[in-house]
Amino acid sequence: MISLKGKVTLITGASRGIGRAVAMLFARAGSDVVIHYAKRRDSAQEVKQQAEKLGVRAIALAAEIGDREQVDAMVDRAVEDFGRIDILVNNAGIWERNPIDGMSEVDLKRTIDTNLMGSYYTIMRVVPHMVRQKSGVIINISSTAGQRGEAFYSPYAATKGAVISLTKSLAAELATSGIRVNCVAPGWVETDMSRDALQGDGRKQVFAQIPLGRVASPEELAGPILFLASDMASFITGEILNVNGGAVLCG
Repeated sequence: MISLKGKVTLITGASRGIGRAVAMLFARAGSDVVIHYAKRRDSAQEVKQQAEKLGVRAIALAAEIGDREQVDAMVDRAVEDFGRIDILVNNAGIWERNPIDGMSEVDLKRTIDTNLMGSYYTIMRVVPHMVRQKSGVIINISSTAGQRGEAFYSPYAATKGAVISLTKSLAAELATSGIRVNCVAPGWVETDMSRDALQGDGRKQVFAQIPLGRVASPEELAGPILFLASDMASFITGEILNVNGGAVLCG
């Protein structure tokens, strides 16, 4: 029932994990896709090829998401190739262990630049195009860590909390321009980023904290993201949609 035919979607961090699942699901829904990646060119090209097999246009573009000039160039290339951007999914992020008494300024800045500034940079470049179109959807990816904090990962939690506040602020700011801004907050997801933490006893401990008794697949995040991007969510903006198997129960 959900069709994105005729739409163009830019997904950051789309060479693997949640971003890859989003790119493939959106392509199945008919959207042309811009696949952003930082270093995994081969993986991004594979996603591009798989999307094209579904009958949509696709392009893979590289950029360091925390570098504004590179992000600007990526967005400009996407608009040059496709003529518009209708949907932005800010998914790119890193999750690194950083105890407060051992964290360097370099560690802190890397997380802030990737998880927060990267979202800002893409939004700042995309919004003028959406304003001219008088329509657009922005979906930011946060985390349960941004809602409750996470010991030894405070930079990650702080940036993801900031993404939630950014979502709410821009939802109010951009509504009159026909732009909806929402956020998805995942819990544990089976991805490359979480693979080491979900080994052995760690996996059992994680499962014990989740009422549904397991972690999500990337595809189980892509579905809610697709819903928020679709006309089925046309009266939803400023929402934080929790997809965590019941691990964090907050409204």
